[in-house]
Amino acid sequence: MRIRPMTRDDLDDVLEIENASFPMGWLPEMFIAEMEGPISTAVVAVEDGKVKAYSIYRVVVDEAHLMNLATHPGARGRGIGRKLLDYSMSDCASQGGAFMFLEVRETNTVAQNLYLSAGFRPMGRRKGYYQDNGEDAIVMEARLRRRTWAAGHAPPGRPRP
Repeated sequence: MRIRPMTRDDLDDVLEIENASFPMGWLPEMFIAEMEGPISTAVVAVEDGKVKAYSIYRVVVDEAHLMNLATHPGARGRGIGRKLLDYSMSDCASQGGAFMFLEVRETNTVAQNLYLSAGFRPMGRRKGYYQDNGEDAIVMEARLRRRTWAAGHAPPGRPRP
């Protein structure tokens, strides 16, 4: 598995994962805006030439926000999401992030357990956050620290504005 920056060529695979993972998925334009935005980073985990997972995150001053993370249903349970989460957290730390925040559906215990295992802790709730069914979001937070990466898997460098 290789982690690299997301490109427009990845959009079909990313949208397939997105639509299989979320009731109200992002539109292609939303992914493009994040890929090309000055404060966002979008990366994909690729295996055998196919995108298996993706992550989108932002760093503003010392706060990072995990905007979106999903793994293809056929690739779940193999640790790909965890590797991508660890990578994303490390890259945010390398960009100066001290904390990372995210929202997760209150019923998505699989994702919550992944985040807990990576050091996130619940810190609040956003009532009615999800528009499709009015479900609450659990807000989670983790302190970031730099991690060591194997050759070929270092977080991507980002030009500074």
